[in-house]
Formats: sequence, structure tokens, C-alpha cells
Amino acid sequence: MNLYPLKFNPILKERLWGGTKLKTLFGKPSTSEITGESWELSTVTGDISVISNGDFAGTSLQELIDTYPTQLLGKSVVERFGTDFPILIKFIDAKQDLSIQLHPNDALAKERHNSFGKTEMWYIMDADPGAELIVGFNKDVSKQEYENSLENDTLLDLLNYEKVREGDTFFINTGKIHAIGAGVLLAEIQQTSDVTYRVFDFNRKDKEGNLRELHTELAFDAIDYEKKDDFKVSYPKERNAVNAMVDCPYFKTNFLDLDKDIVLDIKHRDTFTIFMCVAGTAAIGNTFGEVTIQKGETTLLPANSDQIEIRTKGTKLLEVTI
Repeated sequence: MNLYPLKFNPILKERLWGGTKLKTLFGKPSTSEITGESWELSTVTGDISVISNGDFAGTSLQELIDTYPTQLLGKSVVERFGTDFPILIKFIDAKQDLSIQLHPNDALAKERHNSFGKTEMWYIMDADPGAELIVGFNKDVSKQEYENSLENDTLLDLLNYEKVREGDTFFINTGKIHAIGAGVLLAEIQQTSDVTYRVFDFNRKDKEGNLRELHTELAFDAIDYEKKDDFKVSYPKERNAVNAMVDCPYFKTNFLDLDKDIVLDIKHRDTFTIFMCVAGTAAIGNTFGEVTIQKGETTLLPANSDQIEIRTKGTKLLEVTI
């Protein structure tokens, strides 16, 4: 089957903490002042991506997977996940601080929600001066100490804060308490899951004047209470090369900083390939077609691609596979 590089209509999400950068910087078709997320690639129930280019325009990603599972996903991916697309790709604009939260591991998520857990990574695309993230605790914390901090409204004193700038990358494993801070614009790669345990939300109210739901009890057994410095990703940035960033059981991500055309031989690769453009513009093609993506856009290339040609005068790309 002639499966060409696919683009998708973004699925935009209003969030209490969202802003306008997804529209002003990336050209997303938002009419809201609080657009917090653009879901680029999703098969989450109720939020399934629809193809926007070529002969399959108007077809959903799930329909295409169901019709051409091994050609699109790869045999090894189908053996592991069936026809469930295992990755959820987003761009996130935090005008305000996100809630402090964490995600359960696969076992807990399966038991409680019949879902995958949610391991994720962030690539910082833009950050206002002084912008920061919350990632983990600033010391080892006991469960009792954590509970006391919720009762005494002192949780923020236990958390680790990280100043960020463009290019910083963070790996957020399950159980790690975290939050994206105000002024951060980032690319997010995660397991296909929308299970989040919110533990503190700065006592904010939604547009109806209600406090947002907290998941205090669910979170107790899901949190990793140890202080761990395992979240900041150090990666090479060699120009016109494929630089490994993250290699975990759920996804592999590489960084490409290109100022010339390159060809990637991927005949050995039994998986789909995703490119997220985090700077510049690139034309990306396989035997069956080509698509142009610019900063804030994403494309999916099928597993039956033998090689990928990238034409550019300047771009930075995140390459994601399984």
C-alpha cells in the first residue's frame, strides 16, 4: 500500500492555564484565549486524529491503522499493542502554572482505569525569562510527611524547581510529581493515556467558579517519594546527525539539527516514525510522497517506508519511534 507521510488536523484543548502561543507562534486554528494543548497524534477515545493531506484526507488515524496495521505501525508494534496506537503527541502552552500532578504506572493504570500508564518526555521550545518546571521532590519524603504537607498547605516547600530554556529536555517517569510552569511552551511525547492524578491546583476555580477535582487518595500509592535526579536529559547536538535523546520501553526519541538535506535508511526499522518540528521548516518524504512541516507541526511516516528524505535549509526535529 502506498502510505505517504501523513499530517493531521490538530485537536485543540482549552485549559484553565492555557494561552495564545499555539495560535500566534504555530498558526493553530484557535479562537480561544486559553488554548493549552494541541493534540497532534492521538487515538484516545473521543479525540482521534483525522488525516489532513493526500488521498486519505478525512480518514481517521484509527481507521487507517485498522485497515493497514502492519504497513502503518510495523509488525513488532502490532504484536505488542495490537491496533492501539501507543503514542500521544502534543504541543503545550502554559500561560499559567499547571496543576501539580503525577501519573500511575502501567499496573496501577490497568487495574484502576483499564488504561496504559503515562510515561512522558518534554522538549522545551520556548520559555519566558525565569520560567520553570516542578520535577520531583527536593528531598526524600515519607508518605506521612507528604500527607501532612497537603493538610498544612505546604506541599510547595517539598518540591524541586528547575529553571528552563529552549532545548532543555526532561523525562518524566510514572510516579514522579511534576508540573509545567507559567511561560513554558513545549513538545510532549507520551504513552497513549489520559490518566492524570491532580494533587494540588493552587486553589484555582474553573469558569463556573468550582475548584477542580483533586485525586488525593488515588495518588498516595502511585507517588515515588524518593528524591531522584533522573529527569534532566543530556543529549548530543551534533549538526546534520541523528542524536539519541531518550530510549525507554515506550518510545525512542532522537534530535536532528539540520542545515542541509539528508537521507535516513530505515529498512531495519519495524516501526512507524514521527517527526515533530521544533524549529524551522523541512520537507519530509518517502517513496510515496512528501510533506512540508514547520515549527509546531507533526508528520507520521508508515513502517513500510524504506528510507526517509529530509530536505531543509534549517530545521530542528524530534524523531520518535517505538
